Amino acid sequence: MNWINVGNINDIPRLGSRIITSDWGKIAIFRTSDDQVFAVNNRCPHRGGDLAQGIVHGHTVTCPLHNWKIDLASGKALAPDEGCTRRYEVEVKEDGTVMLGVKASLKAVA
Repeated sequence: MNWINVGNINDIPRLGSRIITSDWGKIAIFRTSDDQVFAVNNRCPHRGGDLAQGIVHGHTVTCPLHNWKIDLASGKALAPDEGCTRRYEVEVKEDGTVMLGVKASLKAVA
């Protein structure tokens, strides 16, 4: 696995997200209110909603299209909904650098 520097934790607003473009689509990187960082495919498993536009609460994001709740740690939809979006490994270094674990090259989207 390759680790890609995707910026600093302060580049991601609390309860917000940042989008990274990869060879296979967009990855949403989320920062929670307790400064945990998660990364998932930016498409809701239901109808492909833009998860980066969703509302973050706890360690969950709510899809803006149909209110599906996605657990950011696992990528799984919360019951009663079913489905899963791909999740990615994330590591935050002591200096605040956010590293994303990937198998392909990435570039940040402004």
